[in-house]
Amino acid sequence: MQIIPAIDLLQGSCVRLHQGDYDRVTRFGDDPVDQALQWQAQGAERLHLVDLDGARSGEPVNDAVVKAITAALDIPVQLGGGVRSAERAEALLQVGLDRVILGTVAIEQPQLVAELASRHPDKIVVGIDARDGRVATRGWITETKTEATALAQQFEGLGLAAIISTDIATDGTLAGPNLDALRAMAGASSTPVIASGGIGSVADLLSLLPLEPLGVQGVIVGRALYDGTVVLKEALEAIGPARLQDPSADPNGNTPC
Repeated sequence: MQIIPAIDLLQGSCVRLHQGDYDRVTRFGDDPVDQALQWQAQGAERLHLVDLDGARSGEPVNDAVVKAITAALDIPVQLGGGVRSAERAEALLQVGLDRVILGTVAIEQPQLVAELASRHPDKIVVGIDARDGRVATRGWITETKTEATALAQQFEGLGLAAIISTDIATDGTLAGPNLDALRAMAGASSTPVIASGGIGSVADLLSLLPLEPLGVQGVIVGRALYDGTVVLKEALEAIGPARLQDPSADPNGNTPC
């Protein structure tokens, strides 16, 4: 289970939104490059960036910061937010990003996902953000009637690097992940799933381990790292031994008799 620190960018600063609400912003710092270097120094193997300005407006407001981060880090970096054209995705890959995340276009232009996945195997990620099981787009502002699991099934066999499954109701709340939604997403597609939303403690991270055999291979952590309820180095140390502690555990979370 890979723990992936998140940096959400809004007007060049590190922030977090509460349940995707742009009117409920907490600012954590004005030097995203320094923050990224701190996560790398603590043992992160990958960094997750979200361009919140791009997600809301579709405009590349934070590109200078993104370029600075990719230039400074040795670990792979992925980014989502406002990637709504092939040209935009190509440009981001050219500045050093390892993966590009497609969210809104996955539902509005699914053929674009297929085209980019074909041209860039294992470089394209689909971000599926859901509220009550239904997909929300354009920075979570627009709600659709499409089931999150149905959208995931549309992209089966395309060679995606991963699906990021975000539960909007728990995002930024530290209330724990939506395990039922993650289990459903992992069951809907053979593409590796990365969990996002609700992580508030090391115990929350450990609760995801029974889902790893089903395909939940990573977890994005944001607010908990900034608030200090999760310390990245300690979390990484806890995850390793826990994975080996009970290899016979049922992937549905049941303890063997």
